[in-house]
Amino acid sequence: MTPQEFDAFYAASFSRLTGQLYAITGDWSEAQDVVQEAFVRAWDRRRTLDPDDAPEAWIRTTARRLAHSRWRRLARGLHLAGRHHRQEPPTVEPPSEEHLMLVTALRRLPEAQRAALVLHHMCDLSVEQVAAETGAGVSAVKSRLARGRAALAAVLADRAPTSEEGKLRV
Repeated sequence: MTPQEFDAFYAASFSRLTGQLYAITGDWSEAQDVVQEAFVRAWDRRRTLDPDDAPEAWIRTTARRLAHSRWRRLARGLHLAGRHHRQEPPTVEPPSEEHLMLVTALRRLPEAQRAALVLHHMCDLSVEQVAAETGAGVSAVKSRLARGRAALAAVLADRAPTSEEGKLRV
């Protein structure tokens, strides 16, 4: 089928096919979507579509299968959502006062130092992993960690209560 023949086929059959799929799906927007998607797929194989070989039936079958596939995905999603909502949501403890103070202190640091400290100490990434994630060199990360620790210690020394071991609990 040439592009001109395909355009004529599209113009002649889109409304009819949409009406048919509307009757099947009961949803005008859904019918338009699946018919349009079927035409997109037909366009990709237009050279093998024969005007004498019922291309409209191919479009209708493809659109029907697309609608059926969407229904299955929607039903599966609703099933999973229903199962998920029946479960008790996990309880999340609020952050401790010490954690809040640490976050407040971290906010006072430059972003690069803050990111390095959090990635290295809280996310347990190695210096090399921090460098890869931030796009900085290993020596830059080491420098940011050293400066960040010193700055953080100075900020926390002014106002942070410590635990028995003298370390902040996070």
